[in-house]
Amino acid sequence: MGRIIKTFPGGCMLEYDRGSFDDWCVYLTGPDGRRSPPRDLAYFTRLKRYAAKHGANRLYADFVRLYHRTGKDVEEAVLAAITRTAAAYGEDALGVDIVFTILYMGMIAEERKANTRLGKRIKRLGMHILLAENASPAAAAHFMRGMGWWEIDRLCRERGF
Repeated sequence: MGRIIKTFPGGCMLEYDRGSFDDWCVYLTGPDGRRSPPRDLAYFTRLKRYAAKHGANRLYADFVRLYHRTGKDVEEAVLAAITRTAAAYGEDALGVDIVFTILYMGMIAEERKANTRLGKRIKRLGMHILLAENASPAAAAHFMRGMGWWEIDRLCRERGF
């Protein structure tokens, strides 16, 4: 078992544990104890559903606020802010809380990656493509495949981040 970061009502939790190349792999563990790393396509699909219901601009703005608060370390205050933000999504609050926490943990992992040139901006670009540019979940999840860091960096700078 890894380092538990957040436990949700119903018993699922998010944790960091050893992945392919470091100790910052995010895992979603269900109440039954089965765990797997969340996949971009899966949570982008959920986000697209939330965007259709609550507005892509609102969801993206809430993500950007989270993005600006994200550094290299997990902060309890940020985890609590995610839960408070998610509460405003009514019946989707738990799902939004889980997805935003996955994104938060993923951004921290990107910031901690050795010799990173992109850091958390890689997650912001994916979210921008999905929500601000209205791409499909599959297109957003696969958008950066095969690109060099310098190409992704240019795309981020063109979009102002």
